[in-house]
Amino acid sequence: MTRSQSRITDAMGGRLDEHELLIGLMESLVDALGPILPASSEMLLHDLSKLPNSIVAIHGNVTNRDVGDPATDLLLASAARRDFRTRIGYETKLPDGRQLRSSTVIVRDSCGDAVAALCVNSDQAVWADLSRIAGQMLAPHLPEPAAPHESASVGHTEEIFATDVDELALQLIEKATAVQGVPVDLMRKRHKIAIVRELSNGGFFMLKGAAEKAASALQVSRFTIYNYLNEISEADEQSTHRMKEPS
Repeated sequence: MTRSQSRITDAMGGRLDEHELLIGLMESLVDALGPILPASSEMLLHDLSKLPNSIVAIHGNVTNRDVGDPATDLLLASAARRDFRTRIGYETKLPDGRQLRSSTVIVRDSCGDAVAALCVNSDQAVWADLSRIAGQMLAPHLPEPAAPHESASVGHTEEIFATDVDELALQLIEKATAVQGVPVDLMRKRHKIAIVRELSNGGFFMLKGAAEKAASALQVSRFTIYNYLNEISEADEQSTHRMKEPS
């Protein structure tokens, strides 16, 4: 084993050396490749050890984010599940109606652990406009294609590109609450537990002050939120135990 290999495979210190090496390498990649992307695209790097405020490098301004801003809800949910996966060419629809084509590449260390996420987001509006203009120039007498029906948005991922943790928390709460379809002041305990479960599965409680934010939104105390989390954990343990019992 070489000296560099021993640094990588040694305990905590070696792993940190490898982590820093990989992050530095990927930051250099963003610096080198970002400027050659079209203006309608952005490239960014998440250091997964810094979640939720994980953006450590970015080039481009498609989603109006900067270094130090938080991960999206999808990346946060992956962290909560401990299931990071590379996704290529998936479509994302932003709240303002813009459609993005995105790719997320998970960078792993020599032990297979996820270290970073390299992401590219491309605003499709520019290409749609170019296609429309080209069509009008090449076939000016043909009618323009009909605007896509609302159902065409099915299959797009609603991803939250927040610029700070408070904004991310608010949108996660709104998203989880909307699923219940009941005003908060009319909710029963089961509705609120379902919301807390959804938030927990999405990595919400990794955010600073998450319990307080959830308590305020659901009109309960912070200790009630902790009780809900305990009930959810106990229910999950019982469910897992029953699944393992011989039939």
